[in-house]
Amino acid sequence: MQSKRFLALPLVVLAGAAFLPTTAAASQTSVPPAAVALKSALPPGYQLVTLPNANVPNFQRRTLFCPGLKRVLGGGAEARGNRAILVGSFPTDDGRGWIGIGRQDGYNDVGISVFAICAD
Repeated sequence: MQSKRFLALPLVVLAGAAFLPTTAAASQTSVPPAAVALKSALPPGYQLVTLPNANVPNFQRRTLFCPGLKRVLGGGAEARGNRAILVGSFPTDDGRGWIGIGRQDGYNDVGISVFAICAD
């Protein structure tokens, strides 16, 4: 039991020491405004594209494509309705868009929204 206590102490000391250089460096440099930092963190041509909710027959694909020559970096979909289930959410084969598929128990259709993160 004592060996666990002795092992935990060095780990806590090491974890605390890891923050010292970061804090000292941060106090010596100016931090850019949040908007500038966010813009520089995004890939060139970043755009969030949405396909608003619409009812479609169960298991029918809803496909959203990135505008122009942009490529999809990620995405998602949402199934809406009572007992709605998202069956699939994945990129298109060519990497230019996102697909959402769903179903709704007890109904012939389901509401599907699709979202894509696009960039140049």
